[in-house]
Amino acid sequence: MTNCVLCKEELKPEEGQLIWRGDDCRVILVNDPDLPGFCRVIWNHHVVEMTDLTHSEREHLMSLVFAVEEAVRYVMHPDKINVAALGNMVPHIHWHVIPRYKDDAFFPGSVWSVRAQQAPTENVTARKALVQDLPVAIRSAIAALS
Repeated sequence: MTNCVLCKEELKPEEGQLIWRGDDCRVILVNDPDLPGFCRVIWNHHVVEMTDLTHSEREHLMSLVFAVEEAVRYVMHPDKINVAALGNMVPHIHWHVIPRYKDDAFFPGSVWSVRAQQAPTENVTARKALVQDLPVAIRSAIAALS
């Protein structure tokens, strides 16, 4: 689909960084200054719903989502992980893996909510420093699936 933002292969630096790419899926580290460590697991082909995938494709995709979650938990030490697949705005299968903290800008709401508080600068800065270790941790977690 030509107008789907997730079908395009190239990322602008302000959008994020490609961490891993396989035949069916890819993992992006989203460039979101409020949510360091926010990742997306994206199905490479334009497919709208999970039930459009075969059972084995679903299992493969979810194993990647869980590997990313595990790596994000290990590196970022969040209070909670949000795993979401909404697709309301972009009807292309993708999963969000988002480390959440009680002091993040959106807590206790979702990351798509209105800001609820000002996150302490020193905590955001420390979390941004942790992000540098995330690509290697994610690739290792995915490699362990084989």
